Amino acid sequence: MNVLTRPLRGLIKRPGLPLAMIAMLSLGIGATTAIFSVFHQVLVRPLPVPDPERLVNFGAPGPKGGRTSSSAAGSSEQIFSYPMYRDLAERQQVFTGVAAQRDFRASLAGQGSARMANGILVSGSYFSVLGLEPAAGRLIGPDDEPKIGEGAVAVLSYDYWQSGLGGAPDAIGRRLTVNGHELTIVGVAPKGFEGTILGFKPQVFVPLTLRWLMEPQRVRDEEDRRAYWIYLFARLKPGVAPEQASATLNVQYSAILNDVEAPLNAGDLSPDALAQFRKRQITLDPGARGRSQLTSGADRPLELLLGITALVLLIVCFNVANLLLARGVARAGELAVRASIGASRLRLVLESLLDAAVPAAIGAALSVPVAAFTLRVIGTLIPADLAESLALRVNATALFFAMGVSLAAVLLLAAAPAAQASRTDPAGAMKGHAAQSLGVRGTARLRGVLATVQVAFSMLLLVTAGLFARSLANVASVDLGVSTDSIVTFTLAPRLSGATPESARATFALVEERLAAQPGVMSVGAARIALLTGRGASARVTFDGVDALPDSTLSVLTNDVNADFFDTVSIPLLAGRRLTVADEQGAPLVAVVNESFVRQYALGADALGKRFSTGAGSTGIEIVGIVQDARYRRVKADVPAQIFTSYRQNPNLDGLTFYVRGAAGTDALLRMIPRVVTEIDPGVAVGSLTTFDAQVDDNVFLDRLTATLATGFASLATLLAALGLYGVLAYGVAQRTRELGLRLALGATPRRLRGLVVKQVAAMTLIGAALGLSAALALGRFAESLLFGLSARDPLAIVAASVALTLVALGAAYLPARRATAVDPLVALRHD
Repeated sequence: MNVLTRPLRGLIKRPGLPLAMIAMLSLGIGATTAIFSVFHQVLVRPLPVPDPERLVNFGAPGPKGGRTSSSAAGSSEQIFSYPMYRDLAERQQVFTGVAAQRDFRASLAGQGSARMANGILVSGSYFSVLGLEPAAGRLIGPDDEPKIGEGAVAVLSYDYWQSGLGGAPDAIGRRLTVNGHELTIVGVAPKGFEGTILGFKPQVFVPLTLRWLMEPQRVRDEEDRRAYWIYLFARLKPGVAPEQASATLNVQYSAILNDVEAPLNAGDLSPDALAQFRKRQITLDPGARGRSQLTSGADRPLELLLGITALVLLIVCFNVANLLLARGVARAGELAVRASIGASRLRLVLESLLDAAVPAAIGAALSVPVAAFTLRVIGTLIPADLAESLALRVNATALFFAMGVSLAAVLLLAAAPAAQASRTDPAGAMKGHAAQSLGVRGTARLRGVLATVQVAFSMLLLVTAGLFARSLANVASVDLGVSTDSIVTFTLAPRLSGATPESARATFALVEERLAAQPGVMSVGAARIALLTGRGASARVTFDGVDALPDSTLSVLTNDVNADFFDTVSIPLLAGRRLTVADEQGAPLVAVVNESFVRQYALGADALGKRFSTGAGSTGIEIVGIVQDARYRRVKADVPAQIFTSYRQNPNLDGLTFYVRGAAGTDALLRMIPRVVTEIDPGVAVGSLTTFDAQVDDNVFLDRLTATLATGFASLATLLAALGLYGVLAYGVAQRTRELGLRLALGATPRRLRGLVVKQVAAMTLIGAALGLSAALALGRFAESLLFGLSARDPLAIVAASVALTLVALGAAYLPARRATAVDPLVALRHD
């Protein structure tokens, strides 16, 4: 019992070392666990389905004619037409089935109110290919999509069944209004299954054949082979390798492509593009983790952050090693004496293990709230809907691994001094030379090496943090071409609640009018495509009287806006006029273009009055104004050529994003907007209500996440390195007390003694900084693709890291240096 209670008594009587171990281990293990939890969820965790490694995602890189419409599920390189999906599903022989999916916005109505939600349109083979069983009722199958517009059924996600319907068993068979259409609930997806699109958490699954009911603004293009919008995946048959499946599938795909689809695209693609079109092949990518656009952009930042936290954990282990080595040497005499008077080696080792194990166990336990807090911080740095979809939580596997590595290192280092002391010569111990017999000099050198390595790691992390901080500063200084101050933005989609195009436009006009009349509102803008959200719409442009244009200039980005849009977001008019409320249906088609559009088509001073047509079917559109360039999809992307047309001239408008500029602040606007919209139509849900500033921040959330966490972890690592340096120097001064006293007695000046300490820290800092800088430059190629507007060898980041590390090292040397000059020669001469 005494052996078990001794560590607790020691923790209370001498809390310094145990508390330092607890703090460092909790921070190191917690940070590493948090980042690995995100890394695992985004880049590693497979779908909760049987044999996920047998799933493959289809890709279709290469030129496409007609219309493309990508979504959160992937890029335009991965989409197919509906007829092509049907052909492949019917002709393939290497899969148990081919499934199709497409995400959509869902308005779920009930009890007099509506809420915006996420939905996935799925083929009848979707759940069977995944191999899932329902939590209740049944899942969507082939019989639920007999033909387009039929199969009015829905499957709920397990979470929505619990939160929205209270998990009621009689929910099966009820009617649910989705986007204005009543669907029969036939089942509930299994618990834990959150769809196959990472970062997109659906509440409802609907048959794919209902797409044109769920999205009434869509053109009926189920027979159009030049309308690309669907994502495909499949499950390999047993014994079939991906390479074999790819070879077999592409024989069938090439035949369809060349015999059926190439002639349809001959008039839309140049000869070179058509030749590339004919050579296209389907790619099969691993589908175990589902699919998402998120993974392609987040992989490198998360790998980098995981590497940073691994270095922090190493620094923690090295610091704990330094502390335990110092304690081991300090207790060398005591342990040797106890061994000489009969204490068994096992008892000494066990006591040392328990002395270290108690604070280590407490540190490991406290790492759980540290990891949870770090995940909450990460949740504030990423878009709210993404944080909700990912449901950030501590990964148990990562936690136990980090705990295991740290505890093993601690226990090993704690047991070594006791084991060595039990073999020490008792006579030497009695004479007070146990420390020497245990190899003080070798231990001191080892501690110096550990501290130098910590300095190297800190230099590496400081340079990395400096680079990303500079990169984020460059992102923040980008001229967006718009003003985001005091603007609140939100979306409305009345047609998702069953409104007709005419009533939807009337609702939009009424919302504009009512909001503009509210106290404190300066102006109200509206746009079909929300700015800086990553979304976009494009059109192929041809000019009247111009026979052919280069392929690279055919496509431009489009937006439908209201009359006050440019004033609200502060996009200056350079020539001509803005759009007005008179630009409505029945009036001549007009457009405002940006500077990049004028340059792309070399219109020069003659741009106003030019007429063009779009692939969407609009002809004779007259350019009536030119506005200054402004960012469209992304903060870090170049400004594209853009066309702005009046939303009042769009006969099939599905929704608008509103921009409300207030006279002062946004808090009052955030409270007022839902109230006004509810007064106009309680059945229309307000979506994506946020400030324009927050929306822009979300557009560069990976930059903010990487820079913030890299800076935080680098600061932590540098603090730990400073503690390591301080420990080595303080221990060195304590060991050299007799020597320092003799030097003072013989006439050495305090300045000279301080110089001895500073010289020691300078040597470790210079060597460590040189090693760390070399590593930072070597790893720069990995980080360079993540930086914006600077090189991985940016001199300012390197100089700033060097200065910061030097100041920290000098700070760590201050107290030991001061202590070295405060030695009393008489006391020092009596020091043993």
